[in-house]
Amino acid sequence: MLKSILNTVFGSRNNRILKKYSALVAKINHLEPEIKKLKDADFPKRTEKLKESIKSNGFNDDLLIESFALVREASVRTLGLRHFDEQLMGGMALHEGKISEMKTGEGKTLVATLPVYLNALTGNGVHVITVNDYLARRDAEWMGKVYEFLGLTVGVNQSQLPAEEKVKAYSADITYGTNNEFGFDYLRDNMVYSQDQKVQKGLNFALIDEVDSILIDEARTPLVISGQSDIDISLYEKINKVSSMLKRQDKEDADGDYLIDEKTSGVILSENGHDNVEKVLAKLGVLSKGSNLYDPENINLLHYVQSALKAHNLFTKDKDYVVKDGAIVIIDEFTGRMMPGRRWSEGLHQAIEAKERVKIQRESKTLAGITFQNYFRLYNKISGMTGTAETEAEEFNEIYNLETVIIP
Repeated sequence: MLKSILNTVFGSRNNRILKKYSALVAKINHLEPEIKKLKDADFPKRTEKLKESIKSNGFNDDLLIESFALVREASVRTLGLRHFDEQLMGGMALHEGKISEMKTGEGKTLVATLPVYLNALTGNGVHVITVNDYLARRDAEWMGKVYEFLGLTVGVNQSQLPAEEKVKAYSADITYGTNNEFGFDYLRDNMVYSQDQKVQKGLNFALIDEVDSILIDEARTPLVISGQSDIDISLYEKINKVSSMLKRQDKEDADGDYLIDEKTSGVILSENGHDNVEKVLAKLGVLSKGSNLYDPENINLLHYVQSALKAHNLFTKDKDYVVKDGAIVIIDEFTGRMMPGRRWSEGLHQAIEAKERVKIQRESKTLAGITFQNYFRLYNKISGMTGTAETEAEEFNEIYNLETVIIP
């Protein structure tokens, strides 16, 4: 009730933003006759002047007005499409780092050309994020005509591109691609040995299409690059013998080497157990003479001993897993169904393979990982377009500090 009264007296936040945008739209429209008189060759020259202006004065309303007017006329001449006033408003919201909610069919792809051109003038690169390779390629080719007419370069970042092609795509003023590909390139760049091997030149401005899908629905989806562990397979076979050489405790203060906590699926070695594990590992040739479990080079051995003890005490054949075609297949504890292809992590699957005397496969390890939520927060500025942002407006604001503007 109070909110309704305040909106009546002062106007809603959305209406106040649109009122400000309308004033800028009027100035763009006022400039249109002058821009129409320009020759085609004048447009790249105006782009260069705007680049100089942005170096000296940064972003301001005059720069926005001129750049939007240039993009609209460039679009008319190359695509035969003239931005509507409402599309100009949508572009302003995106330039300000907001979510622009525009209904399906309102021409969001064309709207994007306005803030993309304006932000590309800094020379720091603009990434236009789409949900699949087809859309990235289509939009880059389609809207690329506008940018190239204005004197800017456009690249497409597709999956499976060679490194030199990726460098070329990222070196363009504007780069189109999918959220997955940009994210994985960031991870790969953090794994190279020298700066000149990186493909991304920086994370300046990202304009995200279908922003609710990418920043909300897929926000916590982890992007992970995995690699095979370099641990000698025979180590699992040797450590598998440890279990039969140790004594399990019935309770914490009883005699024995280890206690199994079935609630947490944990293994706790007693003081005597630590000593015995070291003796057994030395006997098996895993621990060198004079070293102990807590030496830096042996830091993982205790973990693998615990995995072996879990394999023998907590995981039962034909209940937790089956042996099928010479491989361990996990059984889903809730449905009772087999889950081929799934593997336990952190050496447990290898411990069970050693226990059942089947072929032991190398353990995979995570080399790099990030979620979309964390990746996109690395950009200096992000904005996005969707037809259904209002329902997630609160989440956008809380997680990304992104305001939603509903464009009429």
